[in-house]
Amino acid sequence: MKALRTLIVDDSPVMRKIVERSLRQAGIPLEQVFEAGNGAQALDLLRQQTVDLVLSDISMPVMDGLELVRQLRKLESARAVPVLMITTEGSESCVAEAIASGARGYIRKPFTPDQMKRQVLSLVPDSPAADRRLP
Repeated sequence: MKALRTLIVDDSPVMRKIVERSLRQAGIPLEQVFEAGNGAQALDLLRQQTVDLVLSDISMPVMDGLELVRQLRKLESARAVPVLMITTEGSESCVAEAIASGARGYIRKPFTPDQMKRQVLSLVPDSPAADRRLP
């Protein structure tokens, strides 16, 4: 499989860069990285671009990550795109709500590149990075 077209959604520009850097440090091949500051911006972008993976924060202004996932599942062109939630929310109910909304996985902040790699490979197992074994 070719390198991933990835969308990172977080209201913090610094956190978006941290997520991208962690993906690169984990050896995840990235063809293109798109960024959005909230769920509404992400949906606008997804109406114009196709991506292989969405990584989204839960707590954001305008439209949070949970609503983004709900709306994403209604878009024909993006319905099957795996979504990994990245959050400081640690409660089991919040995680359960994210999964029930359509997220395929989650990772808690702070995270390591190895944690990121495991999660991404579980969602996109046929990516080029899946051929590399974790240490």
